[in-house]
Parts: sequence; C-alpha cells; structure tokens
Amino acid sequence: MAAVSKFLTWSVVDGPGNRFVLFLQGCNYRCVTCHNPHTIGVCSDCGACVAVCPSGALTKTGRKVVHDPGPCIACDSCLAACPTRANPMVRRMTVADVLALLRRNAPFLNGLTVSGGEATLHLDFLIDLFTAVRAAPELAHLTLFIDSNGHLPAEGWQRILALTDGVMLDVKAFEPERHRRLTGVGNDLSLASAKLLAEAGKLYELRFLLIPGETDRPEEIAALADLAHELGPETRLRLNAFQHHGVRGPAAGWPAMPRDGVEAAAAVLRAAGVADVAVPSVWLP
Repeated sequence: MAAVSKFLTWSVVDGPGNRFVLFLQGCNYRCVTCHNPHTIGVCSDCGACVAVCPSGALTKTGRKVVHDPGPCIACDSCLAACPTRANPMVRRMTVADVLALLRRNAPFLNGLTVSGGEATLHLDFLIDLFTAVRAAPELAHLTLFIDSNGHLPAEGWQRILALTDGVMLDVKAFEPERHRRLTGVGNDLSLASAKLLAEAGKLYELRFLLIPGETDRPEEIAALADLAHELGPETRLRLNAFQHHGVRGPAAGWPAMPRDGVEAAAAVLRAAGVADVAVPSVWLP
C-alpha cells in the first residue's frame, strides 16, 4: 500500500504516449522551486487545514485529520495552509486498487508513469505494482516508467531495473553547493543514477530545470553538455523553465525563466554536439 497524493487517468506529458500517472506522497528533496510542494511532506495531523476548509471535507477525528471526498470542492485551501508541505487529501491505495483503475482505462493508455514526490521512496510498492502489471495479460501493452530525482543508491535501482521500461531523471544542478542550496541535499546520487541508468539502457530522458541566475549559468550548461556526452549520443535531454506555479517561499519572488533564455541554452547545447534537446512546446503568456 502506498500514500497517493493524486492520480491522472491520462497524460501526454509524463512519458511517451497517453499515460496513467500516479503521484506518490513524500520526497527526499526540499526543492525551493518545487511547483508541487504539497507532495513533499507527510501529514502531521496538526489540523491547520481543517480550519480553512470551506466545504467541511476535512475534520479532526481524535488525533487524525480525515478527508471526505464527497463534499470536497478541490479548492486546495488546505494545501496552502499546511505547515509541513503535505496533502491531507492523500489516499492509501493498494496494488489491486491501481490495477483496477488501469484495467478501466487500459484501452486508451500506452503506459503507466509513477511520479511524486519521489517515486523511489516507495520502492517496495513500485516493485509489487510493476510485477503485478507485468503479470496481467490485459495490461501487457503498457510501458512502465518512473519519474525520479535519482536520489537512490545503485542497489535500489538494481531491484527495479528489470521491471521498468524507462526512467525520466531530473538533475537539479551540477555545482555541489548550488545543488544543496536548491534541494537541501547533495547531487552525488543523482549523477551516479544518470550514469547507471544510461549504461543499463533505462534512461528515457534527462531533465534539467533552468532557473535564472542559478542553473542557466554558463558553467552549469557546460556541465550538462559534458554529462550528456558521457551518457551517450542517444541521450534525450529536456530543458524545463522555472515558473511560479505552485511555488512557495522565497523562490516565488524569483524571476521566471524566459523563453529566449531557454532557447539560448538549447542552442549552446546543440552547438556543443548534444543532438536531442527538447524545449517547452507551450509557454504561458
């Protein structure tokens, strides 16, 4: 059983084709630029969310905060009020629960992507889920992907590699102190994961968030090009642009990454010989 923050019955931006996406609760990073900060923490049952819920969907029963999806209007007032960056609307789901949803939507799906938070914090659940999907003939056409920050030791990856078709991996920054300042942890594991996954043929996509004055710096782009070359010519690289949606704390006041800045970084990478560089296809006005 896993704590599920949210699921989407279809998505075309979380891997190839149309995909069912499972967002698991909890993260081992504390990214200041996170646009889903409510997926980071675990509910402490403090009750701060109960006081701001306009529909009565949240109540305090004994020491526990209880969510009733019936009257919930999905206003997300509770997420803004939570002091621990958690989600009181989290539901506990079993492998059987997820399989039932997959079967219901299977004719329209190309695959399943497990995201977060950080999906690999729920490694045992991932293994059980992917094993069950592989064993279900009616789901045999689904590809199984993981969206991860890569903060998982090699022995953890070895447990799941045979079951997954691909990993979409985020590298947040290259300069160690910058990475620690942006995420709260070091980047040794994520860089090692990128190399391990590429060697195993499981690195579907390497993602890099461009933040003005931080990760758009020339030395960061040069390091990204070096890593792409080290991983191999087939490496798919996706540049994302920092925006303010969902961001809480000081980073909400940082400048957004402009389109011309992303395109300039992509041009530098292509000039350095990185062939497969994708940029956002849709920009907010």
